[in-house]
Amino acid sequence: MKIEHLAIWVNDLEKMKDFYQKYFNASAGEKYHNPTKNFTSYFLSFEEGCRLELMHRPDIPINKNEKINQYLGIIHFAVCVGSKEKVNALTEKLREDGFTIQGEPRTTGDGYYESVVLDPEDNFIEITS
Repeated sequence: MKIEHLAIWVNDLEKMKDFYQKYFNASAGEKYHNPTKNFTSYFLSFEEGCRLELMHRPDIPINKNEKINQYLGIIHFAVCVGSKEKVNALTEKLREDGFTIQGEPRTTGDGYYESVVLDPEDNFIEITS
């Protein structure tokens, strides 16, 4: 058994697709559009692991969690980049490009070397070695 995909409601579908393609080497499938439900989405695939579905519908309200990371439900997902050096390099690239670094690179109590960044719509991503 495996997790096949995770889904995120997004406000700006194209911006979010571009972010994951640029920084995480995601490959986007064809854009899906259901005019009856006013729904659009992309499935993003990565070299390994589960896919990420980005979904948009204009009537979905924006989550106002204000970057506090303290509520019930799915709170983050992690992307393994393969080494501490790659964690550091991607974290710095995201910082240079103006993205919020929520947690600096470090070894956590559970043994991960990781940083935490926010995507363009403030979803938490752990970048791990």
